[in-house]
Amino acid sequence: MKHSLLFTLLFGMILICQNTNGAERKLIRISTNQTDLILQVGENGRLYQSYFGEKLRHASDMEALSWDIHAASDGSVSQRGWEVYSGSGNEDFFEPAIAITHTDGNPSTWFYYVSSTQQPVPGGTQTDITLRDDQYPVEVTLHYVAYAEENVIKTWSEIRHEEKKPIRLSAYASAMLYFCRNSYYLTEFSSDWAKEAQMSSQRLQPGKKILDTKLGSRAAMHMHPFFMVGMNQPAQERQGEVLMGTLGWTGNFRFTFEVDNVGNLRVIPAINPYASVYSLQPNEVFTTPEFIFTLSTEGTGQGSRNLQAWARRYQLKDGMGDRMTLLNNWENTAFDFDQSLLAGLMKEAKDLGVDMFLLDDGWFGNKYPRNNDRAGLGDWEVNRTKLPEGIPALTQAAQEAGVKFGIWIEPEMVNPKSELYERHPDWAIHYPNRETYYYRNQLVLDLSNPEVQEYVYGVVDKLLTENPDIAYFKWDCNSPITNIYSPYLKERQGQLYIDHVRGVYNVMRRVKENHPATPMMLCSGGGARCDYEALKYFTEFWCSDNTDPVERLYIQWGFSHFFPAKAMCAHVTSWNKAASVKFRTDVASMCKLGFDIGLKDLSADELEYCREAVVNWKRLKPAILDGTQYRLVSPYEGNHMAVNYVDASQEKAVLFVYDIHPRYQEKLLPVKLQGLDPDKMYRVEEINLMPGTTSTLKAHGRIFSGDYLMKAGLDVFTFGQIQSRVVELTAQ
Repeated sequence: MKHSLLFTLLFGMILICQNTNGAERKLIRISTNQTDLILQVGENGRLYQSYFGEKLRHASDMEALSWDIHAASDGSVSQRGWEVYSGSGNEDFFEPAIAITHTDGNPSTWFYYVSSTQQPVPGGTQTDITLRDDQYPVEVTLHYVAYAEENVIKTWSEIRHEEKKPIRLSAYASAMLYFCRNSYYLTEFSSDWAKEAQMSSQRLQPGKKILDTKLGSRAAMHMHPFFMVGMNQPAQERQGEVLMGTLGWTGNFRFTFEVDNVGNLRVIPAINPYASVYSLQPNEVFTTPEFIFTLSTEGTGQGSRNLQAWARRYQLKDGMGDRMTLLNNWENTAFDFDQSLLAGLMKEAKDLGVDMFLLDDGWFGNKYPRNNDRAGLGDWEVNRTKLPEGIPALTQAAQEAGVKFGIWIEPEMVNPKSELYERHPDWAIHYPNRETYYYRNQLVLDLSNPEVQEYVYGVVDKLLTENPDIAYFKWDCNSPITNIYSPYLKERQGQLYIDHVRGVYNVMRRVKENHPATPMMLCSGGGARCDYEALKYFTEFWCSDNTDPVERLYIQWGFSHFFPAKAMCAHVTSWNKAASVKFRTDVASMCKLGFDIGLKDLSADELEYCREAVVNWKRLKPAILDGTQYRLVSPYEGNHMAVNYVDASQEKAVLFVYDIHPRYQEKLLPVKLQGLDPDKMYRVEEINLMPGTTSTLKAHGRIFSGDYLMKAGLDVFTFGQIQSRVVELTAQ
């Protein structure tokens, strides 16, 4: 009691001093080269957003904003200012950023400004702002990193307290953003297995719209952790103001979009507090996920290029490094293989011209061999029947074939039919007194338990340490959390969803720290893991188990709004045999190229085509993986799709064109490229042609200015069903 009284007296003196020194005029400017987010301390000592929009040309104009926020006699604030981190129980009638129940049972929290600092960080400026409750020893630190050139802002919050007992957190947002426009249009990215990144849009009406997930692990299976909000109109590719945001969190998330009684919008990105009332110990720091966003005034195309450039430079593991092409065995063999068969596939990989052979599921388990998905998960020892000489023999065979060797693993999961489960049933998340429900015949290991974290890390570390020639990991996660009870947490079940994800990140972080040079694919039954926190530890992610090339066009189009091609894995498989091998390969070539197909099933011409496509893709990697992407024609708006990439020098570009299902005698419009140098001359050549065929492209072999190609365009679409073209442009 004495401690709280002393705190209240001291904090009251701080507020008096601040107001005496004109704290009500203090402005905090968080800026990129294109955007200003301006915060201001009000007359009441609390922090408000006073501006978020295009960058103000004159710093002096910010002073005018100081008159836009003033407290009325009833404590309310004028509509031009909104509280940056509003607490529950204050005078605000709408959704708060944070909800705390204090140790005395009081459910109210009012945060007041204390201090702020700014410092340079790679690529931008970090702003840290401390707020504190005036009645309780609770504070929050808001962090913002503004990346000037990329026009991206990353923000998160840290919550701590000095009350004598734990406080209860029932809401804990990463940030709050406000908008005052005539209308708002939300684009969401819904999902399911084989249906990832499906785009749909709707106008936001008064009240709340929630996008969330409650799956715990494989959490983005039904809804992805990113969104777009078009201001005054639905989000458009090349024009209009649009907010594009994504949350770096592999677990349950919740985006709240609330239109208030006067038509203003607040956007709240957060961990989903569903079944997650968190007991925060004194002096423990609760860190929220990073919320990454860009505000584009030139449509979603520019917003995507902002995020893609930022990811490569600052967030994605080895974002500026190379990527390997590969041949995976899964579609070819499934669980049925042996050492000799795999060695033969490695030679096929070399013949194809790819860099690596990737061994998928089925290589482990002895007492309970992994011959199907019903046994073996958790027992990460090489199956002695299939692979009597172990992993070293496979890496040796890869070396002899002249390719790298990669391997699949699913270390966060366990089959009840496994030696691990027999030894440690308490390591699995499951109810102690109910019938167990199994998703895909497996359970999720309890990564909130440090002992389980140590085991999972040890599995990966042992494989990489004992087999230093493993050049790649495919890390899978095929089940959401079921039977939601942690034997480790016991009475603290409200922390399971959060502490489990933190445990997953702890393992991933250790793997990266101790094996930084190992490329890793993030996979989750397809694309159910695609967040920028996990991608700090992974070089790429698997977009979908659905490799039907027609479906993949929509999936890859959707993911491209937030991720660079370098991070998106796409494989040529036998899905949809109505589509030619050329079409399947051309679709995969617009991302990080791989193959998962039996080469012996290909004709001689098809195999020769694939070899040539690999050569072309490797030559064009600087444009496709590290260049600038322009989405030209959407599959959602017609029967065709087109995307082009331009390298940093604007010397080389590549255009991918897809005829999906054209209708009879429909009007075919020219495709206008983007991103070229208007004053350079470009030679146009169609590549990726089947052996024995020649290009029917009228522009093939001709030279045009970049200006012409961007204004008049090329006639590249046809009436063909499921056909494709790849066009290379080279500056002369």
